[in-house]
Amino acid sequence: MQTKQRAKAYWKENIKYVLLLLLIWFLVSFGAGILFKDALNTIKIGGFKLGFWFAQQGSMYVFVILIFIYVRIMNKLDKKYGYDA
Repeated sequence: MQTKQRAKAYWKENIKYVLLLLLIWFLVSFGAGILFKDALNTIKIGGFKLGFWFAQQGSMYVFVILIFIYVRIMNKLDKKYGYDA
């Protein structure tokens, strides 16, 4: 595969993963904390309603997990396209 084609395929796949992770980020932060709050508030965790918990704590945990997922995906992508050191 030519260098230019390989770089283009790499970035196309990279953008696909970034958009997917941003969608998850949006659904967790905006969706769980605001849009799905009423449905989630019927469940309690540690005495707190789940909608509140997601808005205050859960979204931060998910964001950190998404960072680790992105790093893992990018390491695999780098190896796939020969960009690993």
